[in-house]
Amino acid sequence: MKHVTRLLGAAAITAGSLGSAPAFAEGGTLVIGSTQVPRHLNGAVQSGIATAVPSTQIFASPLRYDENWEPQPYLAESWDVSDDGLSVTLNLVQDATFHDGEPITSEDVAFSIMTTKENHPFQSMFAPVDTIETPDEHTAIIRLSQPHPALLLALSPALAPVLPKHIFDDGQDVKSHPANSEPVGSGPFMLEEFTAGEAIILKKNPDFFIDGRPKLDEIIINMVKDPSSLLISMENGDVDMYPFMAGSQEILRLEKADHIEITDEGYAAVGPINWLAFNTKSEKLSDVRVRQAIAYATDREFITNALHRGVSTQQRGPIIESSPFFDDTIEAYDVDLDKANALMAEAGFGDGMELTIDFIPGTKEQQQSVAEYLKSQLKKIGIDLTVRSAPDFPTWAGRVSGHEFELTMDAVFNWGDPVIGVHRTYLCSNIREGVIWSNTQSYCNEEVDEILNAAAIEQDPDKRKELYSRFQHIIAQDVPIYFINATPYHTAYDNRLMNPPKGIWGTMHPLDRLEWSE
Repeated sequence: MKHVTRLLGAAAITAGSLGSAPAFAEGGTLVIGSTQVPRHLNGAVQSGIATAVPSTQIFASPLRYDENWEPQPYLAESWDVSDDGLSVTLNLVQDATFHDGEPITSEDVAFSIMTTKENHPFQSMFAPVDTIETPDEHTAIIRLSQPHPALLLALSPALAPVLPKHIFDDGQDVKSHPANSEPVGSGPFMLEEFTAGEAIILKKNPDFFIDGRPKLDEIIINMVKDPSSLLISMENGDVDMYPFMAGSQEILRLEKADHIEITDEGYAAVGPINWLAFNTKSEKLSDVRVRQAIAYATDREFITNALHRGVSTQQRGPIIESSPFFDDTIEAYDVDLDKANALMAEAGFGDGMELTIDFIPGTKEQQQSVAEYLKSQLKKIGIDLTVRSAPDFPTWAGRVSGHEFELTMDAVFNWGDPVIGVHRTYLCSNIREGVIWSNTQSYCNEEVDEILNAAAIEQDPDKRKELYSRFQHIIAQDVPIYFINATPYHTAYDNRLMNPPKGIWGTMHPLDRLEWSE
């Protein structure tokens, strides 16, 4: 096995077997510690942190975004949106190549977007794309069935990796294609080695199409299941960067380390929300008054201040509160036990009921601790709550996606624009048994569908905001979900690193500008 001394499992990383990165060498190595374990490295067919961090280093995309939410050139050196919003023309850079030396053409772009449309979990992301014309090797014209205000954002690295058609268009199922684990891309780094569940080694792409980048010679992503081990390795300097860190212990402890910087920047487009979901088809939870009662009985201020030790911020609705589309006039369901008990009685459950709650394993503070708190808190309104654990993520995901649950804790991302990350949770058409992070609540309201479908094509920002305001008020009334907090993601990094990933996508974005100070 190549670079065996650089691969760290939980035991090895605890022992500190890896020396710190060569801070003052030209280029140098960056070691990223992660608790996330990817199945493969192709972000065109798989969502989530685990895949997006390496995928955005290996694959380039048509556009990239700056910290001000403005699209920037990447594989497309320029673009044009038609006045009617029904086409987007991408003008590709000249002489860009894949890691195997093959040129990138408009055919690759067209193939990639259509592949993502057909296979990615976010069905609404490219749903309006009808066809993609390729009049020449460096021009791709995306034709839409309706205006799509989220399209440019959807062309970001985390959502639209450009795949080599000559590798993936061979008749095999792209979801299980062997190249997903041995990808050839055109991004700033090339895959050197992928040891499932242990590490990913990426080497500098010497032929990257942006001159002078990347700055680093190598990125190593070490996968560590135990956050405590990762915390120690970060303190010891064995790991240089720890993104998507959400535990209060890790955040507060690493803030005290002299050689480490901590930032909560880099997650604006992620929009991570920690919430309590209801199976609205459950006989006990189909009555909105029961769901409202549970909402009034839950104290999100206690959760964020006590359970999360002040590192979380409260979240009151389906759209992350940092978004310009969030409406702060919606019903917040501040704790009111009298109102909760009255609603339970009105619903015919004045004598109480029994319910079961699930939670995502592995994220104790954000998930399990809240579930255990609810067990004691909901007793105050006559609910005997059983906390049901799962041995692993697939077990939990199978229960929830199979609609075999009553209550569950969950963590879901907005993904920049509501069309991409919010609609999927509430559309009647997205009640898809077996698909996690779809409409697993089985919530269906035709008025909500009409509003979301209108917002998906509305190009006027003020009109879109008004539509999303109406949507949020209905969701607050119907309570298919009780919103608790924004997941407090932070990135810890060695303070000798320059240009750390503080843009809207954080480490789910090319790290081609990141470098060690001299």
